[in-house]
Amino acid sequence: MNEITQTLTFSITPEQQGQYLTVPFTMAEDIAEFRLTYRYPRFRDEAQVLPNGQFTPRDSINIIDLGLIAPDGRQAGASGSDKASFFINGKTATPGYFPQPLTPGEWQILAGAYRIAPEGVTVTYELTFIPKQRRLLLGDIHTHTVGSDGVLTLDELASLAQKHGLDFLAITDHNQMVSPAVLARIPGITLIPGVEWTHYCGHANFLGLEKPYDEPFFTKTNEDMQARFQSAHDRGALIVINHPQDDSCGFQFDMTKLPFDAIEIWNGPMRESNLRAVGLWHQMLIAGQKIPAVGGSDFHRENLFQILGGPCMGVYAGSDASNDILAALRAGQSFITFAPNGPTVDFSSGKATLGGTTPWQEGLMAQVSAKGLKAGDVIRLVSAAKQFDLFQAPTDGDAELTTQVPGPGFLRVEIYRSFLPGIPPLPALISNPIYFS
Repeated sequence: MNEITQTLTFSITPEQQGQYLTVPFTMAEDIAEFRLTYRYPRFRDEAQVLPNGQFTPRDSINIIDLGLIAPDGRQAGASGSDKASFFINGKTATPGYFPQPLTPGEWQILAGAYRIAPEGVTVTYELTFIPKQRRLLLGDIHTHTVGSDGVLTLDELASLAQKHGLDFLAITDHNQMVSPAVLARIPGITLIPGVEWTHYCGHANFLGLEKPYDEPFFTKTNEDMQARFQSAHDRGALIVINHPQDDSCGFQFDMTKLPFDAIEIWNGPMRESNLRAVGLWHQMLIAGQKIPAVGGSDFHRENLFQILGGPCMGVYAGSDASNDILAALRAGQSFITFAPNGPTVDFSSGKATLGGTTPWQEGLMAQVSAKGLKAGDVIRLVSAAKQFDLFQAPTDGDAELTTQVPGPGFLRVEIYRSFLPGIPPLPALISNPIYFS
């Protein structure tokens, strides 16, 4: 962890007693966590000599209150003179301060000059910035609670997710929105607010917002339906077209007339409708659309054919805060694996990783790092023009492989596994592409 530290000093005169002052500082790009500690001579520590000893008074000669102001002028927290330090990140914070994205720009330390000694006082602020670092997180972005047709409460679902080894979970009840304030009370896992907009002609997840639209969920016309999507898009939701090829509730609307950010190609156990969705997505890629693929369990209850995190997303995010997870999903910095204990992959070419773009040239190479392989697993690379098997695992293990990029367009990774004897191999992992311009 490469911490960045900065020391600021700020002098306050007796004439400024009773005023609220500010100390500006700059928050750089891509900071995951901010910490602040401050100190100043608060007490009169001069010992008084007595005939039979000494006495050190502890009366306050300086009292400096503490707070933090975000670049947009919003109060990011305040703690009076009660705390000598605090921290903030996108997921949690010291009580009295608010978890939030650390927006780059000019922030301000609030210095409340409640009491100032006659000689004035100098306050020292120690700032620590923790940069974001790319890390792999596993999570399920399609789940239901008792808020719609699931059987678990929110707390029970979060607890189950932790038992399955998930790092994040999106709550997507049918046409029922969930408040981020409720989610924030459940520690140990990143919970993302969402809603599965559910219509007789198709479903879509709106992720990251408490309220993607103001009107009731139901629509009577295409114009109303488009307005719901546009509202969610304008407010910054991550919009996912769900199970578009499902036999019972496929997506019948014209996707070309809707704003969306990703398409769910893997819903619950791998089956024919999911394979058709993979084919649909592949044709979108061939047509030049850079649409990330996602998957989710569509969890309602655990049974033989449905488990939480089956499948789940492997996301390479800068932190475990919801805004960074959603940004990584939006950018395609991810893969889908059949279960939390399934294989994982990282994929790079030049400076590009999953979801990224790099110029193509003859002889360009790509690197595949696959972990958690089982004996017989096949790593397959898929482009617009061809697909080819790169490696078959002789035993359980991990693989570090290099291959030549076949041409411009895109290249993505699939891992196939024989889950049962006599059953043809099925995808155990599908990655998003790297694009080659």
